[in-house]
Amino acid sequence: MESQEKFETYSVSICPVCFRRIPMRIYEEDGVIYLEKTCPEHGKFEDVYWGDAEMYKWFYKNWNSARYLGSGLENPLTKVNKGCPYDCGLCPWHKTHTILGIIDVTNRCNMACPICFAYAGVANYVYEPTYEQIVEMIKLLRSNSPWSCNALQFSGGEPTLRNDLPDLIREAHKAGITHVEVNTNGLRLAEDIDYFRELYEAGMNTVYLQFDGLREEIYKKLRGRMDLVPIKNKVLENARKIGLRSIVLVVTLARGVNDKDLGNIIEYAVKNRDVVRCVNIQPISMAGRARKEEMRKMRITIPDAIKLIEKQTGEKILVKDWRPVNWPVPIAKGMEVLKGRSYPEFTMHPMCGASTFIVIEDDSYTPITRYVDVDKFAGIFWNIYYLGVKGRKTRAKAEMVKFLPMIKSNLIRDLVKNVVTKGSYEALASLMYKVIMIGIMHFQDVWNIDLDRIQRCAIHYVTPDGRIRSFCTYNNLYRSNVEKLFAIPINEWTKRTGKKLNEPV
Repeated sequence: MESQEKFETYSVSICPVCFRRIPMRIYEEDGVIYLEKTCPEHGKFEDVYWGDAEMYKWFYKNWNSARYLGSGLENPLTKVNKGCPYDCGLCPWHKTHTILGIIDVTNRCNMACPICFAYAGVANYVYEPTYEQIVEMIKLLRSNSPWSCNALQFSGGEPTLRNDLPDLIREAHKAGITHVEVNTNGLRLAEDIDYFRELYEAGMNTVYLQFDGLREEIYKKLRGRMDLVPIKNKVLENARKIGLRSIVLVVTLARGVNDKDLGNIIEYAVKNRDVVRCVNIQPISMAGRARKEEMRKMRITIPDAIKLIEKQTGEKILVKDWRPVNWPVPIAKGMEVLKGRSYPEFTMHPMCGASTFIVIEDDSYTPITRYVDVDKFAGIFWNIYYLGVKGRKTRAKAEMVKFLPMIKSNLIRDLVKNVVTKGSYEALASLMYKVIMIGIMHFQDVWNIDLDRIQRCAIHYVTPDGRIRSFCTYNNLYRSNVEKLFAIPINEWTKRTGKKLNEPV
């Protein structure tokens, strides 16, 4: 991955104070990738973009070409008026369709995390879309073309405070969503197994579980309480009892809080591999104005996390085992040729995230890259795609025989063959039950926002105003205004329901 040339490029960002669009320089200095931008009114801002320049250049060189760009929606919901990010909805400038849709079903919560950006107690109003509004939002996601979104996350606030959540899960499947997950702190799932079972029987595929580590001190700093580790364990125990086999451990990563715990979290996932499918690490977004030296101490970027994992796993998982989140693009394009139908294309920006897979054998694990050259594997699917474009579909299908001998594990070879030949959700699930995914997704804040990344975002919020917005524009620019359009004062809500904010309704 080593390169002697210093990297420099340019993009567009926003001023973190007035939100006007301004040019941004992305450059290398002392082995780190920085950004700098200057607002004519509020001055110069600097930040760390990626903590390792060589890894940045490796991702940028191999996975940022035009063939990894999406073509956007055929039916955008908004027109270009002021330009990105001001016409988000999605507009014609957006290049990636919705891979995962998110619906916030409430901003109420049974916790009060200091780091939360979506809590009624802080906002001083209740945002809770009606059942009918949520059904319409699901339909809006399904109306996307050329790819009709088939994966949905119910989020919040704490979505399990809604007693009608099982019915909403049924509505999602009824509309054609094949994967439904619930983003939760786990409190109600630990305390009320009957409700947990009801969610599962309604069609909840995955629990997206807040999980910051195995030490109570972590939760004291990030969540404001010290009794959460037994609750997380109880959620896994209850999942086993009801038959759910898909939990994602969602780690909010903060320097000086739980950055020494990543290895232990991965070991915990391996020990609980019967129900844990993924560890999803999310470096905490920053707030506040700081000089470059101070910001460098606070930021944890994707390569920082990858290096920590390499060290904390005793080099079981190496830096070279990771690939950017858009690595699967050729797989989708090749499958479209082989099966004659559309698949979700992960045409995100390569700097949005990274992932790897570990194959579990007894009580040990090995990254999937030790079993197969993943880049040559992807190259075969590029060949399949290009042959299909040229009308040589018979030759394209013949390319399939090349990838099976590349896979050293009989188990993985059979599972991958099953995925490619069937091309189904069930076949993919059978593979995922034999591996654990480790992903890192670094969501942007107003200090490091890059509009090139924004326009390639694949994780989108859908809202009652009939819009679909990228994750980072919604949370940085739109959330408050959208919620206030449909919110009611807290005292009005409590009078109407006779309940406290943290109680199920």
